[in-house]
Amino acid sequence: MSQTNGSTPGGAAGGPAGGAVGDAVGAGEARQPILKVRGLNVEFYVEGEWFPAAIDVDYDVYPGEILAIVGESGSGKTQSSMSLIGLLPPNGKVSGSAQLAGNELVGMRQSELHRVRGASISVIFQEPMTALNPVYTIGFQIAETIRAHRPVSHDAARERALELLRLVDMPDPEQRIDFYPHQLSGGQRQRAMIAQALVLDPALLIADEPTTALDVTVQAEILSLMRDLRERIDSGIILITHDMGVVADMADRICVMKDGRIVETGTSEEIFYNPQHPYTKLLLAAVPTLSEALPAGDQATEPTTAGDGIVQREPETPAREPETPALEAANLVIEYPRRGRTPAFRAVHDVSLVIEPGEVVGLVGESGSGKTTVGRAAVALVPVHSGSLKLCGIELHGASASQIRRARRGASMVFQDPGSSLNPRLPIGQSIGEPLLLAKVAKGKALDKEVERLLDQVKLPASLRNRYPHELSGGQRQRVGIARALALEPQLLIADEPTSALDVSVQASVLALLAELQAEHRFACLFISHDLAVVEMVASRVAVMSKGRLVEEGGARQILRSPREEYTRELIAAVPVPDPRVQAIRRAEREAYLAAKR
Repeated sequence: MSQTNGSTPGGAAGGPAGGAVGDAVGAGEARQPILKVRGLNVEFYVEGEWFPAAIDVDYDVYPGEILAIVGESGSGKTQSSMSLIGLLPPNGKVSGSAQLAGNELVGMRQSELHRVRGASISVIFQEPMTALNPVYTIGFQIAETIRAHRPVSHDAARERALELLRLVDMPDPEQRIDFYPHQLSGGQRQRAMIAQALVLDPALLIADEPTTALDVTVQAEILSLMRDLRERIDSGIILITHDMGVVADMADRICVMKDGRIVETGTSEEIFYNPQHPYTKLLLAAVPTLSEALPAGDQATEPTTAGDGIVQREPETPAREPETPALEAANLVIEYPRRGRTPAFRAVHDVSLVIEPGEVVGLVGESGSGKTTVGRAAVALVPVHSGSLKLCGIELHGASASQIRRARRGASMVFQDPGSSLNPRLPIGQSIGEPLLLAKVAKGKALDKEVERLLDQVKLPASLRNRYPHELSGGQRQRVGIARALALEPQLLIADEPTSALDVSVQASVLALLAELQAEHRFACLFISHDLAVVEMVASRVAVMSKGRLVEEGGARQILRSPREEYTRELIAAVPVPDPRVQAIRRAEREAYLAAKR
């Protein structure tokens, strides 16, 4: 294994992870890299100083190889890759060498780079909704990419776009080719972007966090699609991600970046099973792992069944005096009303769920399953159509405005994206203190002391109180969101995907903080997530939703080890685990299961 700034050529296309150096192709002909990067440096000019983002980066990418570049936010993995095709901001500069099939990219004129982008190098961006143009249909955008590089007719370009949409398994491609991005689901938008990236059969594909915001089942489909396309067109792929499960599932070789430098390189098996650098070891140690994917050990207690085939948790403690549940839903129905020509949509059907004081319940399911709608209804952000929903004993269905205000004092919410949930015009101290001020709990010096206490609780220095959200890292912003949510000491905390956008090491620290605060304050928590490994870490009980219905409920260990419902089994089988050997077995089993199902 090579260490800092080392480079190890990868395996043959479609072959096992971590092929030997300089593998031969054909009759003894030495393999040549598609991309050869040497001494690459990226810097940004900020307030009169140059700050390095990537320092002396070296690596090669071979045909049919997937090279994963991993590291925390700010490690330089994205900026070093974007510099290859001239996509740095105006205050950025790049030096060193990056040769694509022998042609130097660094210093290439913009007119020449324009011909390279799309034709020779394509990018799959992290968020397709912002990368795709909202005013054009996806078919037009894919066809436009073709016509920008090749002299073809509009009809021929459209036919090629349709062919690519079929290739990426877009549902009803003949209809969806004329859809706008907002009319597609997250997985469908990602497929459209992949189709656009592959339309000219590029030699190199840069995939920047291509599955971060996707559910595990959609993520599994996208990863399977990328593997299949890698074998079909023999492209080299640079996979930029912080999800080590995805890396174990996809990568032939891995480069680990920290503070702008490559601190370790090696094959997938070398990095996962014999890491050398302390940072690599820390990174792997922070990754949550689904225990269902590992040797079973002690089996979960046999579940009992109560009504409608829903699994109920066995009591873990002796019976005690009953308390008012933090949240109690009975035959809950939530419906979004008709608007113009858009018919009414029933998002939640007949859901019954109880969260006791001090209990953490994980709510999992795919996008559109209704889990976030349940969370929003729990804090009265969405009205109840029928059934019952009680928050700290107060019935929300048909409640008056004053009753809703009183009920909301008992609940708070931590959102998925703290950057957009915090007011960018307010310093974080003011954002944290705002609930206390509005509830007339504290003001003046007493309010200042409470803000400092809350900052200390989430392990942030009081000196940060005058900073604005954009001046903090993602993990710090999420800690501010937690501090704000706990300001009024709620009985119920709704955590809606609170760690999905965070790096694994930052995610681990935020989860540890949540667990510590929950143990100290004993608030109940509804933890909404599509990451089953994270849910297993924090929840004592798990509820599974599909298409607006609660399909299974039980103890976390029982649900994740011995699920009763087919949907739950499919959900668990789609989770990539950070172990290349185990993940290869799980992937083969899932593919065999899906083939048999078809």
